[in-house]
Amino acid sequence: MTGETRVLLVVAGGIAAYKALELIRRLREQSIRVRCILTRSGAEFVTPLSLSALTEDKVYGELFSLTDEAEMGHIQLSRDADLMVVAPATADLIAKMAQGHADDLASTTLLATDKEILIAPAMNVRMWDHPATQANIATLQERGVALVGPNEGDMACGEFGYGRMAEPHEIVAAVLSALGREPRSTAGGGPLAGRSALITSGPTHEAIDPVRYIANRSSGKQGHAIARALSGLGAKTTLVTGPTQLQDPSGMDVIHIESAQQMLAACENALPADIAVCAAAVADWRVASQSNRKIKKTGSDGIDSGVPKLELTPNPDILASLSQRGNDRPGLVVGFAAETEDVIRQATQKRARKACDWIVANDVSPESGTFGGADNTVHVIDAQGVDSWARMDKSDVAQRLAERIADHFNGGLTAPAPAPL
Repeated sequence: MTGETRVLLVVAGGIAAYKALELIRRLREQSIRVRCILTRSGAEFVTPLSLSALTEDKVYGELFSLTDEAEMGHIQLSRDADLMVVAPATADLIAKMAQGHADDLASTTLLATDKEILIAPAMNVRMWDHPATQANIATLQERGVALVGPNEGDMACGEFGYGRMAEPHEIVAAVLSALGREPRSTAGGGPLAGRSALITSGPTHEAIDPVRYIANRSSGKQGHAIARALSGLGAKTTLVTGPTQLQDPSGMDVIHIESAQQMLAACENALPADIAVCAAAVADWRVASQSNRKIKKTGSDGIDSGVPKLELTPNPDILASLSQRGNDRPGLVVGFAAETEDVIRQATQKRARKACDWIVANDVSPESGTFGGADNTVHVIDAQGVDSWARMDKSDVAQRLAERIADHFNGGLTAPAPAPL
């Protein structure tokens, strides 16, 4: 196997171990050979036979196996790979790595390796948030261990938060990046391979003075999920995001901005693109004149200055700007309509007004729980009409929307967008 790129994959215990099977398949699609170490707890979730069938190689598990040590000792296992990947990386194995324990084949090989290591953590949110785990992660990162994920979402235990293992396509992108290879390939890279996608996400912050700003309640969860889904289908993805509490998705270009003007400039610099999805909740207005100093409630004489008068001016309309461009207009422009009443009617009017191809309408009234929540109820409006979807997790909304976009490009064009009113 000389000359081939090889990854040594450690599969530890946890429900996320089943994703290792898809990860192996995707790595093989990228012409990467995979050899597996399966821990005893990992074998409770996936079998050596299934891993062996996908890798077309032997699966290793026992530190004190005379046969394994004779044929391929743990030192040689660690030397024979170009990169070591731990997916899932449990709290226990992360702790062993941080403390230098070597009581099984996985931890011994990880300690003996001189190659780069990439880990994909997977555990309960409380375990992930525990100071001991965070200290262990910090220790590993200081030593150069790379991290992909974890993602936020529903857990098998019924809780919600960070701790879900990164999706296989995210891990593959991180592997390719660590190996210094292109993060996507048009060969077997998914239905959007060869396409480029631009996604906006999160709120914008419009400064009033150095300490105050105008903003909204957008969490960015839906936009980030769409970026991950499009990347997972093979699109070369650029995410332009306002301030959020979310981790940057792997395998794509992420551009951080603050204001609507900065977001527009970043989007224009990212063109040309085949797909544009404007999921960000861009502030409609900014102050006409931003103060360079904090606006004080009292003057220099100590007397109350009263309520300041803020003159507002419109922000640039990013969706309309992208929809109404000339030769570098994206082939498909998708907008979002965040409404609190008469959602479908107002979104339909917005689609015509902005001249975009599709509008994804959602109810963001306080009782809906959409802003900041895990679920969304959307209506996709295009030239043919309205497609209403049942309430589902935002990651599921993103996946379904990404697949609809892929169908659009692979199954023929829809009717052209209406002219702006």
